[in-house]
Amino acid sequence: MIYPDSAPRVLVIDDSPDIHKLLDVRLRGEGLALLHATDPVVGLRLAREAPPDLILLDMDMANTNGLSVCRALKEDLTTAAVPVIFLSAIAGIYDKVAGFDAGAVDYIVKPFDPAELRARVRAALRTKRYQDMLALRALLDAVTGLRNRTYFEARLTDELAAVRRYARNVCLIMVDLDHFKAVNDTYGHPFGDRVLQRVGGVIEGTLRTTDAPCRYGGEEFALLLPETDHAQGLLTAERVRAAIAATGIDRGNEVVHVTASLGLASTDTFADPTRLSAATLVQASDAAMYRAKRQGRNRVVADDGDLPAPAAAS
Repeated sequence: MIYPDSAPRVLVIDDSPDIHKLLDVRLRGEGLALLHATDPVVGLRLAREAPPDLILLDMDMANTNGLSVCRALKEDLTTAAVPVIFLSAIAGIYDKVAGFDAGAVDYIVKPFDPAELRARVRAALRTKRYQDMLALRALLDAVTGLRNRTYFEARLTDELAAVRRYARNVCLIMVDLDHFKAVNDTYGHPFGDRVLQRVGGVIEGTLRTTDAPCRYGGEEFALLLPETDHAQGLLTAERVRAAIAATGIDRGNEVVHVTASLGLASTDTFADPTRLSAATLVQASDAAMYRAKRQGRNRVVADDGDLPAPAAAS
């Protein structure tokens, strides 16, 4: 099985060092990155810090029941989607049913057949990969290929949690294409979709890989810039505005240009960013964007929160 990105990460949680050595041998050649934990507490910590693609979990460890570990994994949003395969020396139906009820996707009895082990691991990873693809598709905008509003709202919540916990900055830029209804009315909606696709690509190409450009709805985009303060956000917004204005979209013998109005709001301009809600930040950036419209379009306007406007905004 070919994985285009990094090797699938499989975490083994088992209190027997011999089982870890055996799995290293049995799964050699499968293209997996095996991680090991002989202590279930350590295993839970590793899973939460960097969720693997699959967990092989011993059902009956000396100090901990594997069922309780599996339930802890499934109750944690960070690890709930990670498939778990139980490894157990007990072949009883009751134990298998208990394992599945705890949230496991499979149950392998020790001593395991090497071919069966590899086949079950491959099947679990294949299913996980399909689920990840479906989950990703649900967060993508069908027209532009950017992340959609659902992703934006979840990501904004996460970023504001980081602001509260780690005193970080996050900047939000709302981008609205100017006179886009006229583009649709003049050239038709299929060409309008081409414009949205092209603008989405231009925006994505202008930002950092750590930024999150999203289609907010209609002709509006929301750009989330983590670790970005007010002044840095203004510079980025101006680059995005200029890049959109300089982009031409071919239509036969004609090249169509569009412009955008941008509104910016940054957490570092509010007196108490730790109390800032997602709705407030969106409203602030949206209001700034509408001011850009009223001031003539094709420009950047910043909301300055609770503080006096910084010199960079003038």
